Amino acid sequence: MRAQRRPGPTASPRTRRELVLILDFGSQYTQLIARRVRELGVYSEVVRGDTPLAEIAAKKPSALILSGSPASGYRAEAPMPDAGIYALGKPLLGICYGFQATMQLQGGRLAKAPRAEYGTATFVLDGRSPLFAGVPKRFRAWMSHGDEVQGLGPGWIKVAHTSNCAFAAARHETLPFHLIQFHPEVVHSLYGKQVLRNFLFRVARLEGGWSVKSFLRQAVADIRAEVGDGHILCGLSGGVDSTVAATLCHRAVGDRLVCVLVDHGLLRMGEAEEVARELGARRGLNLRVVDARERFLTKLANVTDPEAKRKIIGAEFIAVFEEEARRLGPIEFLAQGTLYPDVIESASAGWGSQVIKTHHNVGGLPERMHLKLVEPLRRLFKDEVRELGRALGLPAHLVERHPFPGPGLAVRTLGAVNASDLETLRQADAIFIEELRRAKWYDRTWQAFAVLLPVATVGVKGDERSYEKVIALRAVNSADGMTADWTRLPASLLGRVASRIANEVRGVNRVVYDCTSKPPATIEWE
Repeated sequence: MRAQRRPGPTASPRTRRELVLILDFGSQYTQLIARRVRELGVYSEVVRGDTPLAEIAAKKPSALILSGSPASGYRAEAPMPDAGIYALGKPLLGICYGFQATMQLQGGRLAKAPRAEYGTATFVLDGRSPLFAGVPKRFRAWMSHGDEVQGLGPGWIKVAHTSNCAFAAARHETLPFHLIQFHPEVVHSLYGKQVLRNFLFRVARLEGGWSVKSFLRQAVADIRAEVGDGHILCGLSGGVDSTVAATLCHRAVGDRLVCVLVDHGLLRMGEAEEVARELGARRGLNLRVVDARERFLTKLANVTDPEAKRKIIGAEFIAVFEEEARRLGPIEFLAQGTLYPDVIESASAGWGSQVIKTHHNVGGLPERMHLKLVEPLRRLFKDEVRELGRALGLPAHLVERHPFPGPGLAVRTLGAVNASDLETLRQADAIFIEELRRAKWYDRTWQAFAVLLPVATVGVKGDERSYEKVIALRAVNSADGMTADWTRLPASLLGRVASRIANEVRGVNRVVYDCTSKPPATIEWE
C-alpha cells in the first residue's frame, strides 16, 4: 500500500504567490501568528483589523487569519473586520476575538462570559474538522478571554468545548471558515502548531515553500524593479540590519550603490574604523565615512526626552544623507535596514495597539524627503535577517553581531547627551562586551550593552568619599526583539565586569544589572 504524504509545505518551488493576511485587532500575540505561519513555510503579513475590503482584496491573499483583541465584540466601539471579507470565500481562521467578531457579524450570540478563562484549559473535540487532524480529542490549550460565544449563527457547526466555554471551536457547513477560542500561536498550546499547519495545508490547501532564500530572489528582483536605472545611497551603521540591507542592494544594483557611514559621535568604541575595515576594505562595498560628530552633539545638547532625541537624530541623518547624495549624485534612493519590529513599535498595527517608541528609520523621518526610501527588510524579523545574511554569504561575526539602535548611544545615555558622558559609556560598554566574549557568553546572548544613568551615588575610592555615576548592564535573550527575557549571566562574570568598570572607567562608582524582561520593559532603556 502506498504511503500517504503528510500535508505540509512542498520542497519544489511555488507555482503561485501565496500570502496569509493577518487582520490585527490589537492582540499581544499577533506577531507570533505571523512568525508561526512563516515558520511553516508560508509568507504572512499583518494589517489593521478594520482594513477596508478593497485593500484586502487588492493584496490577493490566499487565506485570512483574524487575531485576538482586548476588545469586547458586542460593544458599539469594538473593532470589526469589513463584513465583505466573508464574501471573498477565502479560507479563514478566527482566533479568540477573531472567533467572536465573526459570530457577531454572522448572526451568532456573543456576551460576557460567566466565568473568564485565562491560562491553560482542557480543549475537548465534539465533532470532526480538518483543522484538528492528527490532534487528540482532548488536549491542553492556552485561553485568554473574558467574553464568549453563546450561540452560533446560521450555517455554523460546533466543533469543541471546554469546561467553561460551550463553543470553543466551530466551522462553517460549506465554506472553508474555522473558528477557535484558544491561541494556537503560543507555546503553551501543545498542538497549536499542528492546528496552524492543518489550516494552511489541509483547509487552505497552500503549497508552502516560502523561505528566506526564496525571499532573497524576490527581494533582488523587487529592488531592481523599484530602482530601475537609478542609484542608491545606503545608510550603513555596521549593524546586522544595515549590513544585510547594503549587501542585498549591492547584489541588486552593483556599482550603482554607495554606502555612507555617519559617524555621529554616538557609535561604540572603534566602531567607525571597524566598519570601514570589514565592509569597505574586505567586503568591497563603496563606503564613505562622514564625520558628523559635532553637528549631532550640537543638535542634541540639553535634550532629555527620548522621543525628541530619536526625531532629532532621524532628521539629522536624512540631512547628512541628502547632502552626500547631492555631492556624490545623481542619487535618487535611500536604502535603510528597517525591520518589521521597528515598524510595529513605531506605528499602531491594529486596534488597541500602542506606539511603544519611534524608530528613527520609521517615525523619526522628516515628512519631506528628497530621496525615495528603499527598505528591503521591512517585513522581516531579526532572526530572518540573520538567515538572509548567511544566504548572502556574510561571515558569522557580522551576521551574529548584537543589535545596535540607529540612534546609537544617545538612547543609552539617559538624559542629556554630551561628549564626556558618551566616552564614559563607550568605555564601560567595551569592557562588558570584552568580558562576555572572553567568558564565551557573547554568542549565548541575543543583545548586551551598558547604560549610563543620569544619577550619582556615594561611594568609596581610596579611602575617600566619591560621588559618581551609575552604569546599568543589560543582557537579554530573544528571537526577534518583540519579546525578550533577561539573561542569567553568572555572578562571577557580572562581578568581574562591575569591578573592571568601577576601577577603569573614570567617574563611575556603581554598577547594577537589569533583570527585567520585555514586557513589561523594552530592551533599550529609551
